[in-house]
Amino acid sequence: MTRILHVLDHSLPAHSGYTFRTRAIMKAQAAKGWEVAGVTAVRHPLPGPACEVVDGLTFHRTAPIAPAPSPIREWREIGALAARVEALAREWRADLLHAHSPVLDGLAALRAGRRLGIPVLYEIRAFWEDAAVGNGTGREGSARYRLTRRIETHVVKAADAVAVICEGLRSDLIARGVDPAKIIVSPNGVDLDLFGDPPPRDDALAAELGIAADDAVIAFIGSFYDYEGIDDLIAAMPALAAHQPRARLLLVGGGPREAALKAQAAASPVAGRIHFVGRVPHERVEHYYSLADVLAYPRKKMRLTDLVTPLKPLEAMAQGRLVAASDVGGHRELIEDGVTGTLFAPDDPAAVAGALAALLADRAGWDARRRTARAFVETHRNWSSNILRYEPVYQRLLRL
Repeated sequence: MTRILHVLDHSLPAHSGYTFRTRAIMKAQAAKGWEVAGVTAVRHPLPGPACEVVDGLTFHRTAPIAPAPSPIREWREIGALAARVEALAREWRADLLHAHSPVLDGLAALRAGRRLGIPVLYEIRAFWEDAAVGNGTGREGSARYRLTRRIETHVVKAADAVAVICEGLRSDLIARGVDPAKIIVSPNGVDLDLFGDPPPRDDALAAELGIAADDAVIAFIGSFYDYEGIDDLIAAMPALAAHQPRARLLLVGGGPREAALKAQAAASPVAGRIHFVGRVPHERVEHYYSLADVLAYPRKKMRLTDLVTPLKPLEAMAQGRLVAASDVGGHRELIEDGVTGTLFAPDDPAAVAGALAALLADRAGWDARRRTARAFVETHRNWSSNILRYEPVYQRLLRL
């Protein structure tokens, strides 16, 4: 029986788009009859035992390391993870290492894989250098940015196979000289066992939040990073309210920009229409989806958002919600304007307000668009079918 060891930055029980994608992959592989396990790097954020089972999945942990300045810290992280992966792979007799970005995990898996003589598939969900720019910890074109990019390219070329989550990342790697035949696209998907049966409107939650039955609710559910463009959504609310007096904005989540966004909202002339909910348990998220007419994703235009497809719009489509998003490359891979969703110009609050006002005014077309978007997810972004993309690659690697 094929045994796949997933090499991860972090995992369940931590909640993030990263951990939910990992869960979906591992669950689908286990359902297929493969044996799967995960091992996390020292950056896994939650304390716990050296090995724990979460939601039926086994995750091994790498022990913490002594603090050190960069880049010594990263070098030690790679060494600690490589040693843990090698020991586990020997004990468990893993057939294949499936490493997931960031690039530190790829380097550790390559080191262990070469020592053991087993193949390595490296999966990229976002380029680490661009993610650093997106979350405000890096600057495009800096020495660190260029070095990280070179290391990423090295890992991609050294791995036995490469998976990426979207065409934007694939095109970028090909432009770096990577053989297209080496790369597969395994797009973000939705676990329809989790998001496949939208609940009815939670009237008690609506009353708790002060949302009336005839309010037009725009929602953002996700992390509060600068690149998400939530400031543009808040800035659009006065103009939207002028066209749609019952419009309300529901912001669910948290993150580095939370304090600044709350200050911006408090200064808005329509502050009473903007609701911050905070972070909610994952099992409660669908109750907030049930209150939203439109899920809005106003991502700013930059390399990260042009290259990487997000997960949240797909979850919204699966929940039968309307989707409106900025016209950046990552969104265009998921949303066909006027068919499965609405696209508007990025970095432009007036465009956000105009697109949302037009969408709210066209209620006659809502049901057809919801059905079309849901069918797109079921057909093209369902994890039960997406997982089949890995199988021929695994088979090829295991024959090497």
